[in-house]
Amino acid sequence: MAEKKVKLPLEQLGRLADFCNEVGMLRHTPRSGYAFLGSGRENVAEHSYRVSVLGYALARLAGADPARVTFLCLFHDLHEARTGDFNYVNHRYNQCRARQALEDATRGTGLAEDVLGFWDELAEEQSPEAALAHDADQLDLICNLHVELGKGNAFAEEWLDSALKRLRTPLARELAEAILRTDPNRWWYGQVEKDWWIHHQDPAQS
Repeated sequence: MAEKKVKLPLEQLGRLADFCNEVGMLRHTPRSGYAFLGSGRENVAEHSYRVSVLGYALARLAGADPARVTFLCLFHDLHEARTGDFNYVNHRYNQCRARQALEDATRGTGLAEDVLGFWDELAEEQSPEAALAHDADQLDLICNLHVELGKGNAFAEEWLDSALKRLRTPLARELAEAILRTDPNRWWYGQVEKDWWIHHQDPAQS
């Protein structure tokens, strides 16, 4: 199949280059709520990646549009490259002009219509896909809080209670229950014969 040749105006290419650099800033934008929790840390890019994967999984299992949910998740915190991460304490006292930040970020790129459409759909919370994207956001937090609770941060249990109550869909609630009863290390440690960690050899091969 021949590659379709696209010739974009230099000005648009420049704005797309700006957009690439702006998205990269999310790697350097910390999720600020962990300062109040007292343990744990991550940046917005790390958070957005797992939210997108969780959103895809939820959509596939729920019979919703996986691509749409993934896109909603992928762009849900893009504005934070400009605004920073507003945690729940910040929101009590300050206003975050998230949509304006997205308008400025996407202006001239040719991406504005799609990205702002995703933002509006998520903000209005009217579609099944928006509900699943919202729940993917909370499930990522629930995963992190479960880890911090296991490390001995008892305060994480109160945060978990609030996050669980914010879930919108039955599927997300079921998955959250499974997450909380599963050792976060089981995927790599609990699925291997304990003898392997001593001898580094599968007993079946000895």
